Amino acid sequence: MESKWYHLKESALQLRKRGLSIGMIEHKLGISRSTLSGWFKNIELSHVQKEQLLQNWRDGLVHARKKAVIWHNAQKKQRLEEAKKQAIKTLAGIDEKDKNILELALAILYMGEGSKKKIETALGSSDPLILKFFLSVLKNVYSVDMKKIRCSLYLRADQDPIKIKRFWAGQLKLPISSFNYANRDQRTAGSKTYKYYKGVCQISGPTVAIQRKLLYISSLFCERVTENVRLRG
Repeated sequence: MESKWYHLKESALQLRKRGLSIGMIEHKLGISRSTLSGWFKNIELSHVQKEQLLQNWRDGLVHARKKAVIWHNAQKKQRLEEAKKQAIKTLAGIDEKDKNILELALAILYMGEGSKKKIETALGSSDPLILKFFLSVLKNVYSVDMKKIRCSLYLRADQDPIKIKRFWAGQLKLPISSFNYANRDQRTAGSKTYKYYKGVCQISGPTVAIQRKLLYISSLFCERVTENVRLRG
């Protein structure tokens, strides 16, 4: 009994002799793999044809990897968009003008990133947004005079302090005179810095009282939340 694909047998044999893989022929002609295997069992491929098969396999692998990257990127984009939607939903229930919320947010940030050893209220970061937030709360919640703010820069060896000062001054809307110190780490000499990296900028406030309050707020809040969770459990 002839196979229902028998009329395609000659085409399949020619494709095989040209170096196409069984999978490629299966996809191209719609013939089952088992049928193709039977037709091809007596075909002896030349060295050139075998090399072509190997090259086709390599090309297919590269193509599959590219498709996989595209798929993973698309999936990641969807997950990021979903995370953003959830974040917007959460923020919709928060009044960012409430000074208590602002103070609590800064306290938690300060607990992780702020200076605790020195007698000052200071926070350093390489992210301008974090420092903008820090300055905004100092100004709007604690009425800190921005003229009393002082900034220090911690740079890599190949970075130009003057250019970096200008960058941070522009980002933070502070005068150049606010930047009184720049340290270049000579241990990084010989290693090129990425263009996007502008070092670490540390902002120091005028009083340690803010630091003390922030650290008490953050620690007491964490204790309260932990205790409430323990009691409910």
